[in-house]
Amino acid sequence: MTDQPQIAVIGAGPAGLFAAEHLARAGWRVTVYDRMPSVGRKFLMAGRGGLNLTHSEPVAPFLARYGAAESWLAPLLQAFSAADLIAWAEGLGQPTFVGPSGRVFPKAMKASPLLRAWLTRLAELGVEIRTRAEWTGWTPEGALSFSSPEGDVTVRPDATLLALGGASWPRLGSDGAWTRLLADQGVALSPLRPSNCGFEVDWSPIFKDRFAGQPLKAVAISHRGRVARGDAMIAAYGLEGGAVYALSGALREAIAADGPQTLEIDLRPDLSRGGVTDRLAQARKGLSTTELLRKALKLTPAAINLVREGHGPGLAPERLAAAVKAVPIRVTAARPLDRAISSAGGIAREALDEGLMLRARANVWAAGEMLDWEAPTGGYLLQACFATGLWAARAIAASR
Repeated sequence: MTDQPQIAVIGAGPAGLFAAEHLARAGWRVTVYDRMPSVGRKFLMAGRGGLNLTHSEPVAPFLARYGAAESWLAPLLQAFSAADLIAWAEGLGQPTFVGPSGRVFPKAMKASPLLRAWLTRLAELGVEIRTRAEWTGWTPEGALSFSSPEGDVTVRPDATLLALGGASWPRLGSDGAWTRLLADQGVALSPLRPSNCGFEVDWSPIFKDRFAGQPLKAVAISHRGRVARGDAMIAAYGLEGGAVYALSGALREAIAADGPQTLEIDLRPDLSRGGVTDRLAQARKGLSTTELLRKALKLTPAAINLVREGHGPGLAPERLAAAVKAVPIRVTAARPLDRAISSAGGIAREALDEGLMLRARANVWAAGEMLDWEAPTGGYLLQACFATGLWAARAIAASR
């Protein structure tokens, strides 16, 4: 059909591919461009430990996970909810289940079967995918320009959707190079910053050598009144893991504003301080501190030595319970952006209209992680990528 509208979707991650699916169903001729040799590389990497699609918690706490962006993301996340994402995955032949923490996974626990089924559907809908096509901006005449192994290419679609991701895991495709291209167009941007990242700690050499790579299971980590429960990991550079990632946004900003910060780690959050005191008192007299913490509280060697690392050696017995419930660890810096799971910052909300079209560039929309929002791991990242992709696609479809 000569009057069939054409769209260029730039970026073949979840936001771009989901928008492509919707627009193809709406009768658009869709071409997806990606600079990598294959699509969905970050999506596949995210699924290596079990693809966490979304989360099953109630709507109010779910939306609160998006922090400062909750007010504008809420309508998008309600228009494409966790239940909608689950139904979509199951429609591709990938049944899901809810884990003990409320996280939702495909039963296959991998991203690859879902992505294969999805690409088959897109092909059936007529979506064309062009890999090794790196977007280089606009020509003076307003055409999109791409570099490819065959040479430079220009195209003039009726609409463009940018879904280029943030700048974490750049080797998988999202390197943030688009920030320069959009800044040149007058698009307001918030600097890209690491999110869901580890933090640096100046461990003692002995502790670092002995315990790097050891987990801290089922702990509670607090900072300025915020508490995150879950697992953490001792790294040679410092701390990482889910309980750390949940605090990463506020902690990153606190370090930027005020310098190094102190976290408090509760090694037995299932027990009150009084409960810890009772267990220590009931243990046999004459035990060393190490034996006492191991037998009475079932702490691992890594956890026991973390107590010493935070409080110093020679803790008096009467201080031991308080020490276990609040181990102070000084963190000095967030890990670099290219080591983060995701990124904060990107296209400022005020740079977009209600349908996520750039105010500075007509007929150009944006979606996914390149928008200025952040969320913890747990399914919230993918949920927002899908939801913003669909929201933009619906606005694009309504524009014709």
